[in-house]
Amino acid sequence: MNNQAQLRNLALSQQGLASKQKFGSGLSGTLNAIEHLGYVQIDTLSVVERAHHHVLWNRVPSYNPSLLNKLVSQQKVFEYWFHAASYLPMRDYRYALPNMTSIRNGENPYCNNADEYLMKEIQARARGEGPQRARDFEGASRSKRGSWNTRPVRQALDRLYMQGTLMICHRSGMQKTYDLAERCLPQGIDFNVPSLNEYAEYLFDTTLRAHGVFTLKQLLHLKTGKTLKIEMLKLLEERIDAGIVVKLNDDSATSVYADIEALNKAPLVSNTLKVLSPFDNVAIHRERLSSLFEFDYRIECYVSASKREFGYFCLPIIYGNKFVGRIDCKAHRKEKRLEVISLHIEDNSLDRKVFFSALKNELQIYANFNACASLDGNVIDKMC
Repeated sequence: MNNQAQLRNLALSQQGLASKQKFGSGLSGTLNAIEHLGYVQIDTLSVVERAHHHVLWNRVPSYNPSLLNKLVSQQKVFEYWFHAASYLPMRDYRYALPNMTSIRNGENPYCNNADEYLMKEIQARARGEGPQRARDFEGASRSKRGSWNTRPVRQALDRLYMQGTLMICHRSGMQKTYDLAERCLPQGIDFNVPSLNEYAEYLFDTTLRAHGVFTLKQLLHLKTGKTLKIEMLKLLEERIDAGIVVKLNDDSATSVYADIEALNKAPLVSNTLKVLSPFDNVAIHRERLSSLFEFDYRIECYVSASKREFGYFCLPIIYGNKFVGRIDCKAHRKEKRLEVISLHIEDNSLDRKVFFSALKNELQIYANFNACASLDGNVIDKMC
């Protein structure tokens, strides 16, 4: 089997974390990054800049948060579900159709309690008045049904969005603006529902392109169904026979596969330091992170404070081709100050002087990205 360092170099190179030149810069670079990665997960938490912006900032020079709304308005990307709420390339719209159809037909339990009458009123209002926010319905009267209130409106909007009737045409923080899908989709969009084989190919090609090295479980990350698994196994064997993919070990339970061409071209990863989002594409599959990078990670904002070991929103630190620690930060936006709450370094082989110099430099740049002029790094100073 190829050595672990080579596989890590491959994974980070495919992710666009080995060089910020992989995708280009600005608006076109942002689109290239999303199309290459296949999705960028949307984050509701704002203790620091939200994950969807953080992921792209780490990969695209001159990235700024306004670019996602621009790409949505240009009908180049759209919001929908991958394994979570995400920005997706518009070219992949048809692969969202099976889930939309399932929800529309009541085969999926998601939002099955939405008020059908309310859904019709929302559609009529969007058609007659244009894009609508959830808050636009607050206090408005409903004919024969009393008044709008937040929960039923949210359930109706979610159902209309998940079944593909409405799309999100703008986002300000977590405030979403909805419009009819027919007004958000570009002309000539492909509405052909993919076959099982086509859907498996889509998942396979996305993982191959974005990661380079993977297991069967990672190909099917949070995708369920026996028939899909069988189809994926068949596709995997076909790609091996075609010389596109190589199997790197003989353990059938945890077989590892790699893109042959990318593996042979994987560059050495320099000692660049990056602070990653907990929802970064390279880190989101926790088992993969553990087996490939020997880094056991979980986000602790969902556990009680007494059970936290590393902090509320601890960010993984990658240095070269290793995950070397985690840092808990908070952006105090009114004070324009990024606070380092805690820092945990887990690699004893580091040249601490060089490492801490790189960390301070990166955190100041990260502070600027969070609209913070100053870095409160007392915790780091005590560890140097």
